[in-house]
Amino acid sequence: MCHTAPRYDEPGMEETALIRQAKKGDLEAFNQLVLAHQARVYNVAYRIMGERDAAEDATQEAFISAYRKLRSFRGGSFRAWLMRIVTNACYDELRRRKRRPAGSLDALVQVGEDSAGDLQVMAEAAQDPEAAAEQAELARAIQDCMNHLAPEFRIVAVLADVQGYDYKEVAQAIGKPVGTVKSRLARARARLRECLQRHGELLPAAFRLESETIP
Repeated sequence: MCHTAPRYDEPGMEETALIRQAKKGDLEAFNQLVLAHQARVYNVAYRIMGERDAAEDATQEAFISAYRKLRSFRGGSFRAWLMRIVTNACYDELRRRKRRPAGSLDALVQVGEDSAGDLQVMAEAAQDPEAAAEQAELARAIQDCMNHLAPEFRIVAVLADVQGYDYKEVAQAIGKPVGTVKSRLARARARLRECLQRHGELLPAAFRLESETIP
């Protein structure tokens, strides 16, 4: 009997089918999973590490680790499972360096609907083409404050406010309860607001926060 080999370039090929084949040792199926997720994994690594070379190394290490651990994946969100692997890779590198990340998170001025209140309002206002210079100034101010967040707060801010993951996915990614995610995210947002207020001179006048808005 002639068996037709599975095609991995078909638009309808489901992720679960690719995972099932990859678990059997099908490298082509795993490569398709890599292609589907590598941009997202790299973006998370870059925003945590802040350096392209470090992000590329973390991404490569994450996918190598994912391939080795694939048989331990028991279902659920494959994306969140990958995020946990890449955030662990970034944690390991940061611990090795024994310093905090020093990168750029200017994408925070373009956060989505799940973002923190005051920061989102400022971001939306900055989308006016006439305010391009102010937007760049705001991005630099946010970046400066983001650089001072400890990794555990920075990571939840990246996953929730930049990548737009829900609390459950962030919890899976960092291996902590949802309550911990909410607590860390609230603290990260509060520290960002406080930092922006302390460094108000870095902000364009239209985006300066009034002191009463700070928790």
